[in-house]
Amino acid sequence: MKPLRLDTAALPLATWDDPAKGTVQWHSLFSKGHTESDSLTCGVGVIQPGEHFAAHRHAHAEVYFGIEGNADVVIDGVAHRLSPGVALFIPGNAEHGVPEVSETLRWFYVFAADSFDEITYRFTPL
Repeated sequence: MKPLRLDTAALPLATWDDPAKGTVQWHSLFSKGHTESDSLTCGVGVIQPGEHFAAHRHAHAEVYFGIEGNADVVIDGVAHRLSPGVALFIPGNAEHGVPEVSETLRWFYVFAADSFDEITYRFTPL
């Protein structure tokens, strides 16, 4: 493996086709199959004012690190404030999501997985 450098400004934003999953968008940074990397999968999530990230769970634990904006991340029914410089650890299989935000929210996320494709999202029915 060699070091890699990526700039989010040069990366496309992705999102889900199903609005029931929320209106969150993300820049995938390191993910095996897309980059010459393994062991960690990470990126930057973005939610615009009036948008949300639907409640979901996955087997992999995850870390959120706030970059821009302030919003609650609800983890197993408890609101945790995410803001610049704040890190949240989300245990594997914990239900979590971001209710509608009033300002742009950007955060760095990371999973201990080779590829984003390994993360199986299970969204909570409304």
